[in-house]
Amino acid sequence: EMSPAIKAPLLPNQEPSSSSSEEERHGSFAGAVFNVSTSIVGAGIMSIPAAFKVLGVIPSLSIIAIIAWLSNISAGFLMKSTLAGESTTYAGVMKESFGKPGSVAVQIVSMVVTLGAMIIFSIIIGDVLSGNENGGFVHLGLLQEWFGSHWWNTRFFGLLFVYVFLLFPLVLCRRVDRLALSSAVSFLLALLFVVISSVLAIIALVQGKTKTPRLFPELNNGGESFFNLFTASPVIVTAFTFHFNLHPVGFELKDPLEVLSATRISVILCASIYSATGLFCYLLFGDSTMTDVLMNFDQSSDSSIGSLLNDIVRLSYAVHLMLVFPLLNFSLRASLDELLFPMELSLVNDNKRFFALTFPLLISCFLAAIAVPDIWYFFQFLGSTSTVSIAFIFPAAIVLRNVNGISTLREKIVASVMLALAVATSIIAISTNIYSFTRTEET
Repeated sequence: EMSPAIKAPLLPNQEPSSSSSEEERHGSFAGAVFNVSTSIVGAGIMSIPAAFKVLGVIPSLSIIAIIAWLSNISAGFLMKSTLAGESTTYAGVMKESFGKPGSVAVQIVSMVVTLGAMIIFSIIIGDVLSGNENGGFVHLGLLQEWFGSHWWNTRFFGLLFVYVFLLFPLVLCRRVDRLALSSAVSFLLALLFVVISSVLAIIALVQGKTKTPRLFPELNNGGESFFNLFTASPVIVTAFTFHFNLHPVGFELKDPLEVLSATRISVILCASIYSATGLFCYLLFGDSTMTDVLMNFDQSSDSSIGSLLNDIVRLSYAVHLMLVFPLLNFSLRASLDELLFPMELSLVNDNKRFFALTFPLLISCFLAAIAVPDIWYFFQFLGSTSTVSIAFIFPAAIVLRNVNGISTLREKIVASVMLALAVATSIIAISTNIYSFTRTEET
């Protein structure tokens, strides 16, 4: 059955829907809060404890607060500029400011960010279910721990099952508001992860088993460890990038500006969750905190309650990622459609195009997750380039370009500072990554 045409965000040139169906078609405010929060709390949360290990507690908490505040401001810039113009999409508002190159830049960067995140999610889900080998150390997956090693619980079959029976039905949703329920469940699972890791840390604290956290980074070997601080910042920036979903969520609300209140609530919620996760997991694991903290939870605990909690932490997080996946897929498919078929009508009404975009995206994510079991290096580069562009560089550039003449002096000053910070951090992070990468290659 064909859905009626809707004012689908990431798709230009559609007819607005008839007034009779308009009322029932609006997304809810709570749905918007959950969808934005779920876009924020993706896989980023897993690398926050490692950022605490590098930066120390006080700089980490400060950077989380600053980036949360800047993300909220840049979301405001983006929606204000969008509503002053004619478009209803991120690519559209960039096109108004910078012409065709601007819209293509946003589409490509958004696709890199969302596809990259979907592959990371699949890898983490594969790790949790079927384990992996890291530096000669074998981490068992939940399926191996429960049932022993069999052909059907290897990474390939474990992920195949998840893709066919869980992800495929969810990516067939044609409106982002339909995903509000799965987003709410997914957000509550992320919350469960934080609560359990906090409880484990508090128990360890009472028993005197916690590691003493560093409040500030250790700068013992001079310049090198100073520059390492800049590789930890993009990890936190990546963890606050939700801007590619701002328009799809906003333009399904009755008043698109309401998405900014939803964003403010989401950003505060997520900053609290990140701070708690980073602090408690760092307390629990100290310097043995891994880049993906879920790996720390597979170390066998002293008690059966401990190992049960470890299993719950890992499973709840894997399911959380499975439920975030369709949200990112929604935005990826819409960007790809806008890039390839800019003049076509709404994707919602075109079955052939909808399936022609959905299947190849799903298959390529699956194959990438099987082929590349460890992808963290690659994503430090990505975090320091594409997510910084989406969250800060493009919104600041739109304000400074000011094609509709609406930017105030204060906004221009904030945008200039945001742009300078983003570009400087990116350059330092990329060069530090290249330096440490070449050094590990040499050793």
